[in-house]
Amino acid sequence: MAVEPSRIRTIAIAGQGGVGKTSVADALVFATGGASRLGRVDDETSLFDFEPEETRRRCSITTSLHHFPWNKHEVTILDTPGQGNFVADTHYALRGSAGVVQVIDASAPLRAEASKVWNWAGELGQPVLFVLNKCERAEADIDARLEELREQFDARPVLLTIPMTGGEIMDGVIDVAAGCAFAYEGASGKSATVEVPASAAERVATLRSAVVEAAAEGDDELLEKYLEAGDLSPEEVRKGLRESVLARSVQPVVCVSATANVGIVQLLDAIVDLMPAPAELAGVAAKNDDGASVVLAPDASAPFAGFVFKTIVDPHIGHLSVMRVVSGTVTADTNVVNPITRTKERFGHLLKLEGRKTKEVDSATIGEIIAVAKLRDTHAGQTLADAAHPVEVESFSPVTPTISFAVEARKRGEEDKATQGLHKLCEEDLALHVDRDEETGEILVSGSGQLHVEVACERLERKYGIGVVLKAPKVPYRETVRAKVGAHGRLKKQSGGHGQFADCKIEIEPMPRGGGFQFVDKIVGGSIPRNYIPAVEKGVQDALKAGTIAGYPVVDVKVTVIDGQYHDVDSSEMAFKVAGSMAFKDGFAQAKPTLLEPFVVMEVSVPDECMGDVMGDLNSRRAKVEGMEQRGHAQVIRAKVPMAEVLRYAPDLTSMTSGRGSFEIAFSHYEPVPEHLVPKIVSESKKSAAQP
Repeated sequence: MAVEPSRIRTIAIAGQGGVGKTSVADALVFATGGASRLGRVDDETSLFDFEPEETRRRCSITTSLHHFPWNKHEVTILDTPGQGNFVADTHYALRGSAGVVQVIDASAPLRAEASKVWNWAGELGQPVLFVLNKCERAEADIDARLEELREQFDARPVLLTIPMTGGEIMDGVIDVAAGCAFAYEGASGKSATVEVPASAAERVATLRSAVVEAAAEGDDELLEKYLEAGDLSPEEVRKGLRESVLARSVQPVVCVSATANVGIVQLLDAIVDLMPAPAELAGVAAKNDDGASVVLAPDASAPFAGFVFKTIVDPHIGHLSVMRVVSGTVTADTNVVNPITRTKERFGHLLKLEGRKTKEVDSATIGEIIAVAKLRDTHAGQTLADAAHPVEVESFSPVTPTISFAVEARKRGEEDKATQGLHKLCEEDLALHVDRDEETGEILVSGSGQLHVEVACERLERKYGIGVVLKAPKVPYRETVRAKVGAHGRLKKQSGGHGQFADCKIEIEPMPRGGGFQFVDKIVGGSIPRNYIPAVEKGVQDALKAGTIAGYPVVDVKVTVIDGQYHDVDSSEMAFKVAGSMAFKDGFAQAKPTLLEPFVVMEVSVPDECMGDVMGDLNSRRAKVEGMEQRGHAQVIRAKVPMAEVLRYAPDLTSMTSGRGSFEIAFSHYEPVPEHLVPKIVSESKKSAAQP
């Protein structure tokens, strides 16, 4: 049976790691009758954390989905990761949602991942509803968390419910707007309406005034009535508050205890009452077949367009493409096309995800999320559209990896299988990157942190049976020269018949950093025939592949061929190629060769109280700090650092900041290696070259 679009809610459950997002998601499904018992992360019964790597670590690694009915509405929730190594998946998942339920730990300060979620929601224009979880804890401090939201997010949080405690436990919640309380019966989720405790009456009255004021500001007519009468009816409060929430001028706050199953019903009501229906969203920017910009209105009667925001690769059922219906309505026999690949796709069956299970449906309309199996050539970040109206929605912005490892297959001969398996994992995890370093021949796996890469390798072995070993990648050092010298290369061989003869003289000189390689021909008088000059250049380029210090490629040099000799019979292109190589190798050793190391530019965000430790650590890594900037309670440090010093920086920063720091990294430039470090690098290079 088709769902009326006005009754659809598609919500991402997001936030920093460890705040209980998955516990909240499990409690929501249980409260609506979607599960016979309350799933729990700690006893491995969660509906959402079902991958072996998740159950073992008690941590969400990838986004999981479920849907359920509530008060004649159809609600789909996306339980997203929050741990720093996996939070990038949340960024992608938000493209499938219409609003964000951001979970906050009432007993702990905000961390960097919380700010990322808030900022991503802002970029997409999605309204946010805050959930203060773990309110049952003695160390819970609701006022402190609200103040952090105001200062760090510049948010305007408005409390809708507050905890009601009996002794040392949270046994209910107080509905601020309704002016009543709900006493819960253990973890059953059942509650009874009771009066607000006298001890909380004054606070509730104050909080209700804030709720009514926020609601009045959402609608001009309500604001006028509020200014005249000083109050609004419950229905008017709900209507006005909804407008304020959709405009992102107010963020409602609901207090819960997910593990105790308290306050979840009130959260469900808030999701249905305050989060947007698909038709209330702004249109989605896209391009038509001619490349012109268009806006896809959230209209169920428009031509179909769906954005694929996630791919699941299963060794048994193959690819499962998960998409949000952006416009129109789709059925299994809808003719669709991928505008990027120009591939016509057949859907077969439309599926809705319910944790690890799927449920077949006949159709889907705007705002709904469906999955389709075994599409021929469609990947995450791409659009599927009605074949008669092809449109392309903007894809994802790339995520820059923060750490890389070299990967070796445990069994010889499985390198290609390992690479293929890793590429399949990259289709599921867009923050994971796999490349082959052409210089070193290593397979490099890059991700958001060490744990991210380690988990990817665990999944590789579990899903595809290929075990690998992680190693620190080789630093791509370079060699160059610091002085101008002349050099001579001469090849003369005679062994019966035609011999080999070539003679060339060259000059080698340094170029500015980043200048690359330049070859100049200054031969006059035909001392070397024109047809042999390219061979000399080719010989020099071959010699550039390995310098004399540690065998690294040579860069930033200018080579000028100035003179030479040839023989009418014994000279050849091969002979001049060898002579050119000999000349360069001879001159390079005399031209004051030096080793260059790559520098990266880093932007490190850390809490104020961790600045001293992080700055001291960066200085110990030979960093060149270029500036600092205050952002909320965090300091952002910009620095350029030798790549060799930050290959394993992520776990060290986590340790120094208790997981509240984050950083971005990108290649910057090359600089000479300090003389006292050269012997160590040369020794390690020779040792690596000697290994089989």
